[in-house]
Amino acid sequence: MQELPYAHGNPPLTARLRSTPEDFLVEEILGYDADGEGEHALLWVEKRGQNSDWVARELARFADVSPVGVGYAGSKDRHAVTRQTFSVQLAGKPDPDWSAFPHPEVKVLAATRHKRKLKRGALRGNRFVLVLRDVQGDRAAAERVLGEIAARGVPNYFGEQRFGREGGNVAQARSMFAGRRVDRNTRSFLLSAARSHIFNGVLAARVEQGAWDTPLEGEIWSLAGSRSWFGPEPFDATLAERLAKGDIHPSGPLWGEGEPPTTAAAGMLEREVAARGSDLAEGLAAARMDQERRPLRMLPRQLSWRWLDDEALELAFELPAGAYATVVARELAQV
Repeated sequence: MQELPYAHGNPPLTARLRSTPEDFLVEEILGYDADGEGEHALLWVEKRGQNSDWVARELARFADVSPVGVGYAGSKDRHAVTRQTFSVQLAGKPDPDWSAFPHPEVKVLAATRHKRKLKRGALRGNRFVLVLRDVQGDRAAAERVLGEIAARGVPNYFGEQRFGREGGNVAQARSMFAGRRVDRNTRSFLLSAARSHIFNGVLAARVEQGAWDTPLEGEIWSLAGSRSWFGPEPFDATLAERLAKGDIHPSGPLWGEGEPPTTAAAGMLEREVAARGSDLAEGLAAARMDQERRPLRMLPRQLSWRWLDDEALELAFELPAGAYATVVARELAQV
């Protein structure tokens, strides 16, 4: 991540992030309400210092149900305080006493009923409150960068969490494509890391060109809030207005089988970046992954900030599903 170019100049601050889990607060936004009835208990859960998969297994153990009967929409950071929804299929069983859940680092804050199991990816986004500590640097420049982020957003890089310890998932993906056998879950992680690596490479090239939030010829457009995309088509006043409103974003490739849909300058850049990592691109194609798209630009919603003291800065914002809060913070501070 340190090698990826910045959109708003070099960060004006240095700071520490995640000094404690409470300095990284995440709250899930599902985007819909519980049904109020059904065989699934819908739980609003707060966890500290634990990953979502472990919490799901422990909820299944506590409710005496199979782990496959527990669902959640997205994995949340382990080194944080996070609030998210889990579903537990009880199939005619009464709710256990959720207040007696035996792990002090996990609390069931609320429970209701729902007709369906929560599926992965079925969320609108997340709210974040981050506290940067031991902040040093130019506060006036930091205010300027925050204003730029509020107005223009940030490059929608995949964060370091996608790439594993010291970025090792990409090397493991190369090993897998060369013939090393892995289990199904590991394969899924490594395929995602390979796609993310190519995407970040394309986005980095466009940041260097100043074209991460503006179109290139042959652009494919991502629709905000969905996985849909369209184009290429000539850039006109209508598209310019939609771009300014945040309704659409320039997009980059999630590499797969076949050719990306971009043409002209946008397509040439994507193919050049993929060719530099041809073993990854060829491995993804051989794995029969689809060619998909991801927005190049990410617009934090309701961005606000306040200085808690001379060396502590609090940031609050909402991000769409699949976006990384650390990508926002890196534009402001080297952490």
